[in-house]
Formats: sequence, structure tokens, C-alpha cells
Amino acid sequence: MKTTPPRVSLPAGLRGPGRWAVLPAAALAGAVLGGGYGALKTPQYAATSYVIVVPAEKSDPSGALGFAQAYGRVATDIAVTGDAQVWAGVTAATLRRSVRAETSPDAPMISITARAEKSSKAVAMADGVARALVLNSSHVAGSTGVKVVQFSRATEPVAPVSPSASLSAVVGGCAGGLLGGLALLVRPRRAAARGEARHSRQPAAPAVPASTAVPAPAAAHQPEAV
Repeated sequence: MKTTPPRVSLPAGLRGPGRWAVLPAAALAGAVLGGGYGALKTPQYAATSYVIVVPAEKSDPSGALGFAQAYGRVATDIAVTGDAQVWAGVTAATLRRSVRAETSPDAPMISITARAEKSSKAVAMADGVARALVLNSSHVAGSTGVKVVQFSRATEPVAPVSPSASLSAVVGGCAGGLLGGLALLVRPRRAAARGEARHSRQPAAPAVPASTAVPAPAAAHQPEAV
């Protein structure tokens, strides 16, 4: 005897063909918005300068790694208090917002990355912060026993690091499609919940009290036989 597998039926809110048009419409809207944002946004360029912390004479070489971590944490503060903003031609707030310093866990090296709307400005900010670190370390080398040395200057980038208009359109289309799919799944549940709430608010039929019940008809009077 053959048995047919049970059919999986979609919710009533998803059976209408018009509701599925929300998915491509949302994906298209997301792609248009993402592409427009990528085309109108100003591209960002990134430049990276490298410095290395070296121990001075008769100093413990293992201390260089610890000082590299410390210099990496306060790189932007040292740059602001120094002349980095003058060399880069930007404000202190721009340096704090656009420059990021990263250190290596196994080498006393610090990478200084700056982002700007112009490639030349990104190079100037990265090299300015690196130069500020070198000067600051030379002033306190007698007490720290280490100094910062320029390892590699920043090179001018040839391409922006910000996403292009096509990539922004793809990301926007995926996000729009995802939101459209979520809307299709959530809307039928809300409609069903509203229907249940509406049904529960309907007044129930009034109960008939026992005192008002219709009495049963009396039995017909039969004449007695003589």
C-alpha cells in the first residue's frame, strides 16, 4: 500500500502571489541606496608608517617589547602634544580620529595607519605621528633605556580603501533582500495574532436564565368514564 507524504502548506499570508513581490522590491531598493551611497561618499585613502623600538646601550633587550606596547597605546597622545599636527597640517581632533597605532605581540614594532580623503594627507599624518614618537623617545631615552627609530616611511596609496559603488550596491541589495524576507515572515504572524485578538473580543451569547424557561405544556384533561 502506497502512502503519500503529507503536504507542507504555507501560511495564508504567504500564499498570495502579490506578497512575494516585496522580496525583489526590497532587494532592488537596497541595491539602489547602497550604490548611491558608495558613489556619493568621498573615497578614503590609507597610509601606514612603521617604527621600531630598540634598546639603548647596556639596556635589557627584553624591555623594548614592553615599551613598544606602551608607545602604541599613547601614540596619538604623543603626536598631539608634539608637532605632528603641524607637520601633517591637520587639527588634533583629526589626528585622534584618523590615526590608529597597532603593535605586534612578538616584535617591538609599531604600525601607524592614517586615513584621509587625500592620499598625500594620509601619508603626512602617518609620517608625522611616527616622527613625533621618534622625537619623544629621544627626549626620555635616558630614563627609559630605549628609543624609537623610523623603520619604514609611509608610501602614497594609489587606490582608496573605502568600498566602491558596485560593492556597496551588492551589500545594499543583500541587506534589502534580507529585510524583505523578514517582513514576509513576520507580517502573517501579526495578522493571525490580530485575528485571534479580534475573535476573543467578540461578546459571547447571553445565557438564558432558568426562571425564564418556557414551561412544558400541561397534559390534556381526559373525562372520567361513568
